Amino acid sequence: MRDRAALERRLDALVADNRFEIAVVFPAVGAVLLLASAWDLLPAPFSFNPYLILFGTLVMRLPLIAGLAPLVDRKAAAALLALTAYAYGIELVGVATGWPYGHFEYLVELGPMLLGAVPAGLPVFFFPLVVNSYLLALLLLGPRADSPVVRLPAVAALVLWMDVVLDPAAVALGFWTYDAGGVYYGVPLSNYLGWVLSASVSVAVLDWGFSRTGLRDRLASCAFLLDDLVSFVILWGVVNAAFGQFVPALAAGVLGAALLATDRFDFGVFDRSPARL
Repeated sequence: MRDRAALERRLDALVADNRFEIAVVFPAVGAVLLLASAWDLLPAPFSFNPYLILFGTLVMRLPLIAGLAPLVDRKAAAALLALTAYAYGIELVGVATGWPYGHFEYLVELGPMLLGAVPAGLPVFFFPLVVNSYLLALLLLGPRADSPVVRLPAVAALVLWMDVVLDPAAVALGFWTYDAGGVYYGVPLSNYLGWVLSASVSVAVLDWGFSRTGLRDRLASCAFLLDDLVSFVILWGVVNAAFGQFVPALAAGVLGAALLATDRFDFGVFDRSPARL
């Protein structure tokens, strides 16, 4: 237990001392590299390099990993494993059958591919959509989030909002494509109906695995817990804007405004004193 606590403190310090680099520099550089790849401006070994994509994504996830780590007991670990299994299962079903997101296929390898069909690192991409939405809902709604009648639709709405930003950018970059296309920047309505299902499952699992009191306490004590969402706004907002996709770019700006309203844009840029271990 002491070793785990020491490791958690060191991870906290690592993220706290490098908030600006993790939450701003990495997504900004990532956006430039992704756009350069899409526009054939990079040499082949670096263009959409799957290991660079996975590494950059993992770095941007560090605030979420460090923030949640002290709350992960056996029950929470079981919940995260259940969500991992769900993410793989629903994605494999989706690629094979088109349900529930619509018929789609990956055009870019986002790291090693499982069964040649879906990214092995899928949870790294899936978790932030649902967990950040859950945390932001708790932050924005306060005590009202204790009601499942309020919490479920709020989290589902935030997941959909994030995917309104993400999916058009990913399609524009060529990460994946939908066979039938779609009226919203090549994304079909079925994709968003699928995310209503995934959001509902995720809320139920997170409700079971994590204490809302514990999550609120950690949100209050951990300034960087939602920095991964800051990275999301910067990365996908820039990509959408670069492709002239102004509706999803504006949607990213609205997410940024929500974070600003919760005082989550304090990166401590001018305080570079090292955190205590």
